[in-house]
Amino acid sequence: MFNTLILGAGSIGSAFSIPCLDCKHKVTIVGTHFDYKLINIIKNNNNFHPFLKLKLPKKINILNHSDLNKKIMNKSDLVILAITSQGIEWAADQLKNFVTGKYLPPILMLTKGLSIYKNKYESLADKLERLLIIKGFKSINISVFGGPCLAMGLGNKVHTSIIISNKKIKNAIWLKNILSTNYLHISISDDRIGVEVCAAIKNVYSIIIGASKGLCNEKIHNNLKTNNYLNTAASLIKQSLHEMFLLMNFFKGKKESVYGLAGLGDLYVSASGGRNSKIGSYLGNNLKYSTAKKLKMPNETIEGAELIFELGHKIKKDFNVKQFPLLFAIINAILYDKKIIINWNNFK
Repeated sequence: MFNTLILGAGSIGSAFSIPCLDCKHKVTIVGTHFDYKLINIIKNNNNFHPFLKLKLPKKINILNHSDLNKKIMNKSDLVILAITSQGIEWAADQLKNFVTGKYLPPILMLTKGLSIYKNKYESLADKLERLLIIKGFKSINISVFGGPCLAMGLGNKVHTSIIISNKKIKNAIWLKNILSTNYLHISISDDRIGVEVCAAIKNVYSIIIGASKGLCNEKIHNNLKTNNYLNTAASLIKQSLHEMFLLMNFFKGKKESVYGLAGLGDLYVSASGGRNSKIGSYLGNNLKYSTAKKLKMPNETIEGAELIFELGHKIKKDFNVKQFPLLFAIINAILYDKKIIINWNNFK
């Protein structure tokens, strides 16, 4: 039997266990050190996941971080990382602590993001690879995941299309073969950096698109905004794609990734609903980010905002505001806690 280990018990990691189980994998979910309360809630409520609003199948083995051991890790044929971007170091430590020898099982990262290392941009897959090399591992095989995949939808087996990318296309093909179901449809790519950049940066643009109702015309009544904001949203979507294309050129990814599942597809879903667009709606109604986060979404991780806190200062040094009016507008709103101000004249 194929053994799959999922590190992270949050929404997307737990949802991904469903197609793994349907592909006849033996699935183990291990929560991070932040998931103790969540794991206990799931176990004490007949495997009901409070974020997904569904019961996880009894066949899935759900464990706390303290239960992870070498036997579980070394029996794994695939390790899926479903952690926050801040958890990359933790994941590298778990692999070092529990993998026997210098060879790792293949890794699929559901985690999306970018970081800075030695004043250079670094994808999270590259960051993990660098950390694992430092820890002495050989032949590291890391794939990344992107695309329009809301966890609750996947958990309920709605038709979902994603893209899996690896520098070696044969590794992506292998994952497609072992993870595809009649509802999870997988495309493949060798553009790992492109898929990861799209998957990360679309969260930022989802915030600004989420603000479109408030930004459409500040002088009209909210009822009129509700019925007439789509023109503005469309303008923001078009400019978002243009800026994502410029970023793709900078990171030397493929333009196809911008217009594919990891870019346009994921942007559509994220802008239509989710945490990033939700915080954007508050910003569009003139709430400062700090206030909106504290009062409206105190316990939720806003991936786009986390990316801005990580990269915002460097982006402002490295890029031109005239080329990136949306990116700079949302950086100023979040990093400096200001009102969103867009220079529409710089749109392309």
